Parts: sequence; structure tokens; C-alpha cells
Amino acid sequence: MKKSLKIWSALIFFLFLFPIVLEQIPSEIPEKVTVTSPDMGKLVYAANIIELEPEVQAGIRALLYATHSQEAFEPITLKHDGKIAVYHPEANIMKLSKTIKSQLEFNGVGTDIIDVDITAEMKKAGIPFHKSYNVTRPYVQKALNDADYDIILDIHRDSLKADRTTVTYKGEEFAQVVFVIGGDHPNFKLNQELAKELMAGMERIVPNITKNIVFKSGHGVDGKYNQDLHKRLVLVEMGGIGNNEAELNRTSAVLAKAVSQTLLSGKIPEN
Repeated sequence: MKKSLKIWSALIFFLFLFPIVLEQIPSEIPEKVTVTSPDMGKLVYAANIIELEPEVQAGIRALLYATHSQEAFEPITLKHDGKIAVYHPEANIMKLSKTIKSQLEFNGVGTDIIDVDITAEMKKAGIPFHKSYNVTRPYVQKALNDADYDIILDIHRDSLKADRTTVTYKGEEFAQVVFVIGGDHPNFKLNQELAKELMAGMERIVPNITKNIVFKSGHGVDGKYNQDLHKRLVLVEMGGIGNNEAELNRTSAVLAKAVSQTLLSGKIPEN
């Protein structure tokens, strides 16, 4: 009898408290946040990579710089300050270099940038434009003395309009890439072989995203582009003056993935 009375008393107490407890429960339960690993078979464009942690591979490093540091893209300068320009002190190729750095690091390549506005330095000193590679050279030499790099990329843009520097693949537009090799030094073939491997890697991802290698030597051209400093130094032209930010970001993702795959493949000739 006493046991039954205790049970009934407990039941009545529970029914009394239930409405009070129910009011304390939030009416909206937050959605569960799920974190998933990125699918490495897909490209992740620059706008999205800040949400993901890069996984840098130990010992694999790249160096980026821009000899013609104020080269710019018309759609980007127009968006920046309402003026169309092919050279700009702020909205220029150096910004693109930072995008490429982020993409490389996302793809497992630790990356440094020579963050020097070469064009600004030349203007201050009154040095003519055609001396750009001479001005860049000591900065590159210092970087190479301070660290070992598996690849060095000098980032540029072409002077052609967008209709000649853009390719469409699966409904998306990409800025085309041209690798430039200087032939006036003994080891140019190693630089050239690297460019070929990078081209092949990019073409596997997006067909026709690259153009033929531009080979320059002889009178009237630089002929070295500082590529004599390192067997894995290549000049990369990312699109042309008419390419927009979205197209350049997509191409940056393709370039970075190809660089990572090429470095990890072990296919690059050593000598």
C-alpha cells in the first residue's frame, strides 16, 4: 500500500513539473554542422579555400614573384576604381600571386612570395621598363640563398584581349596560360621540360587551358628571364588584359593542382 502511494505521488509530481520543463526547451534546435573532407578530385576556387585548412607537404616548396608587378587586368581595375587600365599600383598581378599562393598551399605546396613592387622601385630610381629582370634578379638570388625551392614561378599576364586568352570548359570560363622560356643560358632545356610537364598536368584538368610554349632567345629579347638562376624557374602568363577575376581564380586553381601533382610525381628531369 505504501509502495503504491509513493508511485502515485511521484507520478502526480512529474505531471505537475512537465509543463514547466517543457517551456524551458528552446523552440528551435540549431542545425547540426557537418564538416567533411574536401574531394581532391574537384577544383576548389580561391573564393572558397579560406574555409578549409591547407595541408602542406613537408619539403615541397614554391617561390612566387612578379617581375612586372603592376601588370593589371581591365575588368579588375574597372571594378576597383571605375577606370580601365592595364597597369595599376594596387589592383595588379601581385594580388593574383597571393591567390595562387593560397591555391598552392591548399594543394599541399608550401609557398613564399617575394612581396616587392618591382615596378614601383624602378619608377623611384628612374630605371627603364626593359631593365625589369635585372632589378628583380637580386631579390630572386637572395630568396634562393635563403631557402630551397622545388619550383619558382614568375607571374605575368599577356597583352591580348579576352577573346584570345579565354577557354570554356563544362560551362565555365578559364584564363589561358602561356609558359615563356628563355633560351640564352646553358640549362634552358630543364626549365622547358618543367613547363611541358606543367602544361600536360593542366591539360588533363581543363583541355586547351594552355597555349604553346613561347621560346625566346637572340637579339632584342631578354633571353634568360632569370631562369639561369634555377632549373625549375618558369615564367607564367596568366590570361590577358581582358580576363576577369573569376576566370583567373579558376585558372589559379588548375595551375596549383598541376604544380602539386607534377612535384609529387617525380617526373621532372633533374639534369
